[in-house]
Amino acid sequence: MLSQSALTIKWRQPDLQEERWEFFNHPAKQEWYQRQCVSWERIETRFAAGLLMPYPRSAQINGIPVALSYHSYEEYQTWLAKAKRGYRKNYSRMEDDLQSSGTLSLKAPIILTCGGEGLLYSGYRRLCLAWNYGMTPYVWLVTLDGERDVVTPV
Repeated sequence: MLSQSALTIKWRQPDLQEERWEFFNHPAKQEWYQRQCVSWERIETRFAAGLLMPYPRSAQINGIPVALSYHSYEEYQTWLAKAKRGYRKNYSRMEDDLQSSGTLSLKAPIILTCGGEGLLYSGYRRLCLAWNYGMTPYVWLVTLDGERDVVTPV
């Protein structure tokens, strides 16, 4: 017998400009951008062509490995549950809102793909919220394949 939940999350297209920090400042992601020769301009150009795609708890989407997705429960414990209070606070607020209202409308996390590799660009806490409540989240999947950019280190 399966238990059903009345909790729901409605996923919407994210605003890339709100997530700008992830490209210019997130230290763990810089190597991926450089290895894939991805510029901010390329992300901006291809962002609108992204698609909302289901992302069951996994380290892959459509057979493409996704770096920094931290999909396992052990990784969740390391990166979110035991994270510093400031990082957890946003997650806790979303969780409280979901439990009290029964539904949330959230920006979809963003996954970039290029050269057969993916990167969880933003939205880890939103993914965890859905995964931890047994839901399949949707992500904004942006394909960057094509002409490579000349990238200078940020």
